[in-house]
Amino acid sequence: MNYDRYSLTMENKKMIQSNQMDPKIWSRLPEDVLEHLLSFLPLKTFLKLRSTCKHFKTLLFSPPFISKHSPSSSSSSSSSSPFSSFFLLSHPQFPRQYPLFDTVHNNWRNLSLCISPVLPSSSSVLLSSSNGLLCFSRSSSSSFIITNVLARSSRVVKYPNLPFSFESVTLISSANNGYKLFVMSAFGSSSQVFVYDSLVHSWSQFGGFDLILNENHPQEGVFHDGYLWFITPEPYFTVCMDLDNGVWKRSNFELPSEVTFARLVSDGDKKLFLISGNGSNGISRNMKLWELNGDSKIWVDVENVPELICRKFLSVCYHYYEHVYCFWHKGLICVCCYSWPEILYYKVSRRTWHWLPKCPSLPDKWSCGFRWFSFVPELYAFV
Repeated sequence: MNYDRYSLTMENKKMIQSNQMDPKIWSRLPEDVLEHLLSFLPLKTFLKLRSTCKHFKTLLFSPPFISKHSPSSSSSSSSSSPFSSFFLLSHPQFPRQYPLFDTVHNNWRNLSLCISPVLPSSSSVLLSSSNGLLCFSRSSSSSFIITNVLARSSRVVKYPNLPFSFESVTLISSANNGYKLFVMSAFGSSSQVFVYDSLVHSWSQFGGFDLILNENHPQEGVFHDGYLWFITPEPYFTVCMDLDNGVWKRSNFELPSEVTFARLVSDGDKKLFLISGNGSNGISRNMKLWELNGDSKIWVDVENVPELICRKFLSVCYHYYEHVYCFWHKGLICVCCYSWPEILYYKVSRRTWHWLPKCPSLPDKWSCGFRWFSFVPELYAFV
């Protein structure tokens, strides 16, 4: 009886082994067939495996993978991204570590984004983000670093001149047209603009718009409708620059009256928003959200910031409105202050205001210098 059971067990093992693929077959497969088969793996799974083999890492950028997982492809455009999106915090008390708040799951991640393998220098400072790319400055090597942390790739962009100082940096990235780096630099009483184009790997120099540097240089430019937009200090008006030819022009739509500060936000598509403080004698009494009507070119009052939320934010700023900056993140309009560790954000779809909770790893005694960024990982954002 025991002998029969043993024989049955051995036969089962032989049947299982006969149905298994010989591992040696993988090494004999044509490379294009192997790439096609591996492209059906879940992207997150393959990212975990890429450190086991150099060839696996190169497969990420093979035609089968790009056509299957790139958001510009027809197959993936209808599906959701396999990655979460984040608020990324840069602060002097987190040297080279960047805490992440997951805006999909609405919680702080236990692990911070570490860019040490990409940027070995401690002098690197995060300046701007766009579509999965991050832009750092590295004074020790007189260069900017454009990096895709997910793809573990980076490019060194040398400063256009030496010595070189800059006041404002904006990274503009698109899926099909590479990226451009807008840098405004002050020369005495005037300013100059330098634009780096990743498609030709070169800088272009243009004249600046001097009024922008007077107060608002912490606020990045806002890319909308093919132009980079800014708001000048009081008396407030909007100006924009064509990144291709460097031509500046003043817009023909006026800002609302009784504005004490104003910041632009673009959804990256067709909508342009305005966050304003409203009051008199430089003191804000309330805050409003506006949207530009594309046909009439006038600002339409969307709604007031709720009174209690507004009081808290204005008390945080304490009339230092130059510390206020805004950005767009996946359907959220984010309003921040350099001196405060929380984000005030507005959900456009629900028309509701919320506070982002303070980062739990932030010490009880914290200093100013909170820089928030929108970080949406994108594997095929090429540097």
